[in-house]
Amino acid sequence: MLTSEVKTRINACRDILVGKLPDPKSQVLQITNALIYKFMDDQDRTAEKLGGKPSFFKGELKDYAWHRLFDSKLSNQEKADKYIEGIEKLSQAKHLPELFRDIFKEAYVPFRAAGTIVLFIDEINKFNYHHSEELGNAYEYLLSIMGSQGDAGQFRTPRHIIEFLVDAVDPQKGETIYDPAAGTAGFLIAAYKHIIEENKKLSPTDNKKLSENISGIDIDPGMAKVARVNLYLHGFATPHIDEGDTLSDENLWGKKFDVILANPPFMSPKGGIQPHKKFNVKATRSEVLFVDYIAEHLKLKGRAGIIVPEGIIFQAGNVYKELRKMLIEEDYLHTVISLPAGVFQPYSGVKTSILILDRERAKSSDEILFIKIENDGFTIGAQRTERAGDEMPKALEVVSKWREGKKLKSPLASWVSKKEVAESGEYNLSSERYRFFEDKVTIWPVLKFDEVCTLEYGSSLPASVRTDGPYPVMGSNGISGYHDKYLIDGPAIIVGRKGSAGEVTWVEENCFPIDTTYFVKLKKPEKTSLKYLYRILKYLDLTSIRNGAGVPGLNRNDVYSKFKIPLPPIEVQEEIVSELDRYQKIIDGSRQVVENYKPSFKTDPRWKQKPLSEFFELSKSHVDPLKQKGDVNYIGLENIESQTGRIVGEISSLYSDIKSTKNTFKEGDILFGKLRPNLNKVWLANCEGVCSTDILVLKPKENTIPEVYISLILSDSFNQKVLTGLRGAQLPRTNYEHLSSLCLPDIPVDEQIKLKELLVEESVFIKSSRNLISIFEQKIQDKVAEVWGE
Repeated sequence: MLTSEVKTRINACRDILVGKLPDPKSQVLQITNALIYKFMDDQDRTAEKLGGKPSFFKGELKDYAWHRLFDSKLSNQEKADKYIEGIEKLSQAKHLPELFRDIFKEAYVPFRAAGTIVLFIDEINKFNYHHSEELGNAYEYLLSIMGSQGDAGQFRTPRHIIEFLVDAVDPQKGETIYDPAAGTAGFLIAAYKHIIEENKKLSPTDNKKLSENISGIDIDPGMAKVARVNLYLHGFATPHIDEGDTLSDENLWGKKFDVILANPPFMSPKGGIQPHKKFNVKATRSEVLFVDYIAEHLKLKGRAGIIVPEGIIFQAGNVYKELRKMLIEEDYLHTVISLPAGVFQPYSGVKTSILILDRERAKSSDEILFIKIENDGFTIGAQRTERAGDEMPKALEVVSKWREGKKLKSPLASWVSKKEVAESGEYNLSSERYRFFEDKVTIWPVLKFDEVCTLEYGSSLPASVRTDGPYPVMGSNGISGYHDKYLIDGPAIIVGRKGSAGEVTWVEENCFPIDTTYFVKLKKPEKTSLKYLYRILKYLDLTSIRNGAGVPGLNRNDVYSKFKIPLPPIEVQEEIVSELDRYQKIIDGSRQVVENYKPSFKTDPRWKQKPLSEFFELSKSHVDPLKQKGDVNYIGLENIESQTGRIVGEISSLYSDIKSTKNTFKEGDILFGKLRPNLNKVWLANCEGVCSTDILVLKPKENTIPEVYISLILSDSFNQKVLTGLRGAQLPRTNYEHLSSLCLPDIPVDEQIKLKELLVEESVFIKSSRNLISIFEQKIQDKVAEVWGE
């Protein structure tokens, strides 16, 4: 389990290193090497306590054992020298298993400051772990806070989700098991434990064969390091974990497996993807390619369990539809399991599902099992504390029975024919699209949608009277303007008909819904609370049945036929609304905190003022899209929110959409918008990518902690200085020459570290506010679900 103590230690190590190694990736490497160094010595000392002998630090390495670095007779310089020599010798000791020599291959300490090294190893020495999983927890937390994990789309898979997926796929002792995006080998070790548990006792021959049958690959050398150590410490003498790019290396194509288990990256690798031509689906999105790869590398009776982002399930893009069509029509897809939105907290709030592929079972059935899990046994906030009502065991029972060809009736499950999934041409795999409310258990009457209300067409605005006014004009995604006339009395519910089809909006005042919308008309207003109905419509998720290859649309007849509405007495509806309104006030208050927060601190007047050029240099690296293929993170001015330093909207774009030369940026750079019409569009990059040439890329120099200086650059006083140097009458803009001359305080590095800690504390508070939003949004969902008896 990842503890607060581990988090504190990792943060302390980073703070010590940042003055010498501003680059986060260099920090990751140094902390990883030190953690494994100490872990090897811990294993030796444990063996000695049990009457055995050391395996690692013996012979020529004996004097370099981790605990010997802390001999009180050694000076700080001698301790530092011994640590530097130890790191270098670990790659050369012939008695070490090859995997440990590989881990420390080319490892070195890039600085020689004895004081910093001693502080660093003292902090590492406070780690107390005796099992490889604890080492994996520390390393994965390190990646998560550095941004490396999130940028690559590699999110730590919770243990209970790993175990659920492995149990659902049920690997057997004689089968080959593979993970094409192995991470720290969590799935492979869980498969190993599953087989051991199922078989109780395995012969030495079986054990050897099992070890040989389990393999994986990862593109990240750091992940591969931990995976090898993890497997080694679970009894794998020669772990089969390679470093490589599953999607680009044609040599990895062809070998088939009995079982494949994976949580592939949700985003494209940095620098984009250049897949080879053997994929069935011609795509450049990593999540599409990974699912394609896994399906095409299963044996005839092979099975797979894959965690996928929701885009795979319902996105309308051609490559997504082509992938889903392949999975269904070529008899791969067996089960789709929708997971709660908070499964990957605190790393990400991304919504995910599990695809179970089973070539043999899928071929023998014309139906697909859909399961929707609302409660995985944990709250959805960042703390992920346990809660009652875990639905995972029941879901596993349903899946296991379906693998036997039996249907176990459950409110979590529905079976849909492949023909029905295919009939729209979208091959949508959202469980909501095929939700059968007849199976819901509720004490209240459940009425047909059009027995409660109808969806009425909005109207086009007459051009002759199109003007500003007091009444909001409602488009398919909210207010699109104002008018001096209104069409319907408020309050009202507006539903998107075209474009943002299925989006449901509440508006208090009289308004004018335009012709890309529907508005809700109650059949019996005396028996239905409009606010209650709004909550029910949000819960039903009308977006799940929208269709159309170009502009998405929502057909109201589809809504009437697919959805039903539970209708308690009006008094009960109003009680529910009252409770939900209280939750909404907490959400709105927390959102105010989040949206209005801007990092800041008081500067010391004794600090000298120096021009910005002393702290940052202008990055002049450009990229020509004609010479680049694959996906890339793209930032335009529209993605950066004014004065907050936050990113809004989708920042990932296909390179084919980018037509002109762009500036490149790296993680830790500051992106500064040139166009300055009283705006302050500045962002501290947490990934690498390309950006508009309307954005200056400022690269921090040594001893500049960008988290601290972006707070100063975002300040109102600095913004005023920028505005004094604008050029251009029609489209005012700044330039680096003016920017570089503006002064910032020269903050000592130790003070920068303290200020960064202060900003981190504030960010924790902001994160707590975001968590409150998630928690109370879930409370709203849970309360509405109670109406269904869920």
